[in-house]
Amino acid sequence: MSFGLYIRQRRIEMGYGLNEFSGRIGISPAYWSRVERGIEKAPRDELIEKTAALLGMSVDELFLQAARLPPDMQKELPQVVSLYRRFNSSARP
Repeated sequence: MSFGLYIRQRRIEMGYGLNEFSGRIGISPAYWSRVERGIEKAPRDELIEKTAALLGMSVDELFLQAARLPPDMQKELPQVVSLYRRFNSSARP
C-alpha cells in the first residue's frame, strides 16, 4: 500500500475531512490530495511527524511507509547500517 493511501485510510477512520486535516498540518488541501493519490511522493519529514501526531500514529511507522529513515536515524546512518548488517547476518542459519 502506498504512503498516501495508508494515510488517507487512517485520516478517514479518524473522521478528518481533507480540508480540516490539511489545515491542521499547515498545507494546502490540493497538495495533500496529490500525496494521498500518489501523485506526489511522501512529504518532507516535518509533515510526516505532524501527520503522525495528529492521527495518533507511530512516527517510525509512517517513515517506514514513506520508505525513509526517521530523522534521528538519518543522522546516525553509519551506525544504523552497521547494526542492520550485524543483526541480519546473525539471524541467518
